[in-house]
This record gives sequence, structure tokens and C-alpha cells, in this order.
Amino acid sequence: MPQLTILALAAVAVLMLKHTIADFYLQTPYQYLNKGTYGHPGGFVHAGIHVALTPLVYLVLVPSSILLVGAIALGEFAVHYHIDWLKEQVTHRNGWTAHDRGFWFALGTDQLVHGLTYLALVAALIATAR
Repeated sequence: MPQLTILALAAVAVLMLKHTIADFYLQTPYQYLNKGTYGHPGGFVHAGIHVALTPLVYLVLVPSSILLVGAIALGEFAVHYHIDWLKEQVTHRNGWTAHDRGFWFALGTDQLVHGLTYLALVAALIATAR
């Protein structure tokens, strides 16, 4: 298997692990109870934790520039924040809880979109690799 393929797969694995840690182990009630209120610090803290952990992937794929790192951080923060906010809007407006099928569709879609974001992040790192 080519080295770049191994690095890309490792980077995706690191991002999946990072996502699990930030979304499920480090997320507090302050964060998840307030992500649906636009501009609430709880949502900012949550997205910030994701951004703070993303540099772990740089141990696998070294970014070519500090400008790229900044763009990735800013983009990930904005995208993660809005994905979570939108999922909260959909579930709350429909009155869905963990007992409703729609809640699980919304959660699954939320997780899928986060994963696709990570694929785009890895693609950007690979495309600009030296």
C-alpha cells in the first residue's frame, strides 16, 4: 500500500478518535444543552474543543503552512458549530427525543456530515503536502 494512502487512512482514524473523544467523552451538559441557542458560549466551547484536538492529525500529516492550519481551524470551528446548531434546531422543532426515530436520523446525519468534513480536511492536507 502506498505511504500516502497509509497516512491518509491514519489521519482519518485520528480524526474519528478525536471526534469521539470531543463529542462523547468531553462534552458536558453545559455544552450539549446550549448548542441549539445560536451564539451561546456552550456551543463555542464544544466547537473549540474539537478545534483544539485537531492538531493531533498533524502528527500524521504535516501541514505545509501555518496559513493552512489557521484556515483549517477557522473552517472546522464554523462548520462544526453550525452542524451541531442545525441538528439541535431540527430535533427541538420536531420535539424529538432519544425515544423518537427522527432523533436518531438527525444524530446519524450529524455524525455523517462531521465525518465528511474530516475527509475534506484530510484532502486539503494531502493536496498541499510537500
